[in-house]
Amino acid sequence: MDVKLLTYLFVGLSFTLYIGIAIWSRAASTKEFYVAGGHVHPIANGMATAADWMSAASFMGMAGIVAFMGYDGTVYLMGWTGGYVLLAILLAPYLRKFGQFTVPDFIGARYYSNTARVVAVICLIVVSFTYVAGQMRGVGIVFSQFLDVDITLGVIIGMAVVFMYAVLGGMKGITYTQVAQYCVLIFAYLVPAIFISIMITGIPVPQIGLGADVIGSSGVSVLEKLDATLVDLGFAPYTNGTKSPTDVFAITLALMIGTAGLPHVIVRFFTVPNVADARKSAGYALLFIALLYTTAPAVGAFARLNIVDTVHDTQYTQMAGWFKSWERIGLIGWLDKNQDGAIQYAPGAPFEGAPAYGVNLGPQGQRLVTNPPTANANEVYLDRDIIVLANPEIANLPAWVIALVAAGGLAAALSTAAGLLLVISTSVSHDLIKQTFAHGISERQELLYARFAAAAAICVAGYLGINPPDFVAPVVAFAFGLAAASLFPAILMGIFSVRMNKEGAISGMIVGLLFTFVYIGYFKFIAPELNSPEHWLFGISPEGIGSIGAVLNFSVALLVSLAFPRPPQSVVDLVHHIRVPRGAATPQEH
Repeated sequence: MDVKLLTYLFVGLSFTLYIGIAIWSRAASTKEFYVAGGHVHPIANGMATAADWMSAASFMGMAGIVAFMGYDGTVYLMGWTGGYVLLAILLAPYLRKFGQFTVPDFIGARYYSNTARVVAVICLIVVSFTYVAGQMRGVGIVFSQFLDVDITLGVIIGMAVVFMYAVLGGMKGITYTQVAQYCVLIFAYLVPAIFISIMITGIPVPQIGLGADVIGSSGVSVLEKLDATLVDLGFAPYTNGTKSPTDVFAITLALMIGTAGLPHVIVRFFTVPNVADARKSAGYALLFIALLYTTAPAVGAFARLNIVDTVHDTQYTQMAGWFKSWERIGLIGWLDKNQDGAIQYAPGAPFEGAPAYGVNLGPQGQRLVTNPPTANANEVYLDRDIIVLANPEIANLPAWVIALVAAGGLAAALSTAAGLLLVISTSVSHDLIKQTFAHGISERQELLYARFAAAAAICVAGYLGINPPDFVAPVVAFAFGLAAASLFPAILMGIFSVRMNKEGAISGMIVGLLFTFVYIGYFKFIAPELNSPEHWLFGISPEGIGSIGAVLNFSVALLVSLAFPRPPQSVVDLVHHIRVPRGAATPQEH
């Protein structure tokens, strides 16, 4: 079978499995819709959490960042993995002991205020929609390349699949679907990584292969060869960092505390029977996540080496089919600046803007660019989100491996998208409608509102996937920054500070969210020409500004809280209750 037929087969079988699980596990109550009934086994919850956590940014964007940024890309590895440890230790067990459905539920009860609940919902919606934009872009990329459909149609198909198991099954359907999706995505990630590691180093373990010698290179390691190759082409050495220590620290911190404030990950710990199981599922999830995250640096390095060896100084007419197929959908572009018919890969932008879907081709099949070329030797545009997806094709791996990677990319994007859309719908139906504006509605009405909210959220997510604001990983990084600046401080102070009152928490969330949102919006969308270190506040990039937003949140919250009365005794008792370890392993405690 050819690649396209195998891809249709693999994707079709996986989609059938996801929808079948959704029908089998259809939610019949709000508790099943919101937290899967609260009785998911820790191992299953660990897999579901890993799938929820390892989004398109992890599956596609992570290796792409490492491949193109080299040493600087490690901030994402450190921030995202370190943040999960922070979440598992600092927040998850306490929030599970609190025992409600959502993060705004905790904030509303802890800060004894519907206003705090509404502000938390707004923060959650902004964070979640920013995050989901990256997932739907990933869906569109996979569909357009491997299934030969327009990106818009690909996003719509992805929306339809998510609609089936998110709207029908709620958290119950999503949880068991994510278990299947984790198995698909991790297998799809590891298999080509093992193949390529063997091809380049002869070692089947990618983590070890990254530091091993290249076959036939007389003792030259992968990283040494990559450094030398890139320097010869005019790039900075792969193992050297260009970011300032301040920016590295800020990005890492923003990603860490942003991870700990992500509502769609936090809610996963509400689905297990008790606090002890929450701790166990956190440990299992970290193990499952580590399988991918320890492999990503090797995948990124192998991919960059393969691209340079395959693309640079190759005649376009002799270029392999993978290059032209990605060029067709606008994720690779070539402009023959010196008219020699050879592809030159060097630092700098090859032309103004980026390629578009369905490009016009010149006499040799190259993209015709109407914008004036920039004054550098580079003739190639490479979208870094294609690294993991294109790597098996570049390495000439079997067709079934390429098809498997396509199914894995879709599993990663859809699993996270479903989790995000569910927390949005839950916040609207439970926190806004049930708990704030319509206290008297029945459980059946609340469940209906939740399904309507999920359907509406899917439509918005689809629009963001068709019109994405940036690459997958940076968009996701912005979501983490917004979560770091808004939700994380309120949750942390809610657990560990009996003095923090509603006025302080509300003020902190508003200031942190607005500051971070405006900063990111200014440099990324209003004045992108100023997006450089000399214009950044304290030299901190938009990806790292969430750390400053979090500091502002903490500072404003603490100062404002001193000007208002202490929380009532019932709230103080609640804080003491959720922090008491006694009874943590009691199954009956909810």
